[in-house]
Amino acid sequence: MPIAQTRRRFLTELSLAGVAGLLRARPSFAAEGPPETTVVRLANRHSLCNAPQLVAEELLRAEGFTEIHYIDTPQETTAGAIAAGKVDFSMAHASYWVPVIDTDAPVVLLAGVHVGCFELFARESLHSVADLKGRSVGVGAIGNSSHIFLAATAAHIGLDPAKDIHWVTDPAVGPIDLFAKGRVDAVLGAPPEPQQLRARKIGHVIFNSSVDRPWSQYFCCMLGGNKEFVSKCPVATKRALRAILKAADLCVSEPASIARRVVERGFTDRYDYAVQALSEVPYDRWREYDPEDTIRFYALRLHEIGMIQSTPQKIIAEGTDWRFLNELKRELKA
Repeated sequence: MPIAQTRRRFLTELSLAGVAGLLRARPSFAAEGPPETTVVRLANRHSLCNAPQLVAEELLRAEGFTEIHYIDTPQETTAGAIAAGKVDFSMAHASYWVPVIDTDAPVVLLAGVHVGCFELFARESLHSVADLKGRSVGVGAIGNSSHIFLAATAAHIGLDPAKDIHWVTDPAVGPIDLFAKGRVDAVLGAPPEPQQLRARKIGHVIFNSSVDRPWSQYFCCMLGGNKEFVSKCPVATKRALRAILKAADLCVSEPASIARRVVERGFTDRYDYAVQALSEVPYDRWREYDPEDTIRFYALRLHEIGMIQSTPQKIIAEGTDWRFLNELKRELKA
């Protein structure tokens, strides 16, 4: 189906009230002026928890962007692509950003977008994160979001993730398949992986970051940007963030339409899994949660186990900028 036709269908399917609310004129729109650039590049991340950035194209066009590019970016290289200026913005797990900021990479966190999406699947003999001691866990790469998040999770309950867990990577076999084949004892899944594992009746969930405390009290995916872009193009930055946060609202109000959109654009191939994931991930908390608390929490965990050298205060001071989010919270009231 032609892109123009699917775009028209997408907008048509959304409720008129919802679209009117999301695309209405903002009080500060005129005061902002036009964006400093009409080109924006987002990472092409195929996890459904990144749906707000994957379906934000129409909203970005409404904000004045005429060229919107999705750059294929493996999960573990997202921050590097942003630091190198190949990508302007991307969502990624909060814990993933902390070691990146610790290295003084030119990235800056702008907002939390949604709460938990990770689920830890394990063999029937395992019942808690503590049971991972001495066990094997499949991850796509050391240093990616899954590895860092689970390392922080293990540290929080007293394990030493470097010594107590055997991390398994295989460039030829993904972590979900490693688990399905019985080669690892546990795997951390992000949508649509939990939906796939449940449908195949493989393993059972021993941890869900959207409902289990303390993780459910903090942001999961947060939006990071290139520092130079944010500094030179503050209006464009605010407009891009506004589009993505509005897309997060659509994930809550119109999950069926958003699911159809991500399937049509090739980000995932199962509509039923997409609808289920969009209905389960809490995309409606970005106004409520404090992103600084999230970064402080993960920075403390990672500092305790030596994965970062900087203090949480330094991470927050040098790698975050909440100005745009605070303005948008006032403008985009629920």
